[in-house]
Amino acid sequence: MSSSRSVEDTYESQNDQRLDELHSKIRTLRGITTDIYDDAERQNLTLDETGNSFTSFGTSLAQSTRRAGQAFGLSGHGGVRQTRIIFYIVAGFLAVWILWKMSGLWWKPPAGQT
Repeated sequence: MSSSRSVEDTYESQNDQRLDELHSKIRTLRGITTDIYDDAERQNLTLDETGNSFTSFGTSLAQSTRRAGQAFGLSGHGGVRQTRIIFYIVAGFLAVWILWKMSGLWWKPPAGQT
């Protein structure tokens, strides 16, 4: 009877050891689950802030576009003023061409270099 009691005690201690290991694994899993949840919440907040930033940027861009349209005569009572647009485009190309030619005068390489 003593040997059967000894075997039972051995089984009981093994069960306790396995139970402790199981509790340890459950605590580890619970910690990992909590970390995943916290990370997901942080990412949700970041996505919300990014969405708010893009919404704000879109609103600012729409307002800037509206103001630019008013400044260039693209909106309002007269509609599109094509002569004004054509003038701005030609003036822009002319300004770029003049700056390109002037930069060639100021930054010419010395005579011996190519």
